[in-house]
Amino acid sequence: MITVWGRITSANVQAVMWALAELGVESKRIDTGGAFGGTDTPEYLAMNPNKLVPTIQDGDLTMWESAAIVRYLGATYGDDGFWPSDPVARARIDQWAEWAKTSFAPTLLGGIFLPLVATREENRDAKAVAAAVTRMQGLARIVDARLARSPFLGGERLAFGDCIFGTLLYRYFTVDFERADTPHLQAYYDRLRSRPAYERNAMISYESLRAK
Repeated sequence: MITVWGRITSANVQAVMWALAELGVESKRIDTGGAFGGTDTPEYLAMNPNKLVPTIQDGDLTMWESAAIVRYLGATYGDDGFWPSDPVARARIDQWAEWAKTSFAPTLLGGIFLPLVATREENRDAKAVAAAVTRMQGLARIVDARLARSPFLGGERLAFGDCIFGTLLYRYFTVDFERADTPHLQAYYDRLRSRPAYERNAMISYESLRAK
């Protein structure tokens, strides 16, 4: 059984839990981080010196960084659809996984989600949010063009890159901001929402993160 340390309201933890569920890997999650604390204890720091979540333990392996964890899970427990053995096919998915972490996620989470949800209105930088919304519209159009060609980022089947990217879409589609017109991205999100593993692990209320 794999142990996961992390709060379920963390998008990074959600990506790991969704991947575990899609792969049918037994796991247990321990509430850690945020309001639960626990990331600055000596025991946790010995596993993850960054004081962040998630951290997992699988046998003798302890590791952190959610995208790296999802890749490990795919390589260890996934079939050729989830984790292609062909390095070219895998690289084509992995570039979108990297793009999700380095472009889409920072713009969405840092530029839009945290200011609009976790920051009181009087403390928001409206110009910075507007600039992030403009960037987000361009990024959404980029992935919309990709999803016009196949149901998932890797083709006909859900793969590891979808877990890294798709987890973000619950927040993307439920936070109130001006989104670009992206019918293929919307259809992709609808396909994800129909998956029980996604509904259980990614469509998690973030009301506890809202600024009071």
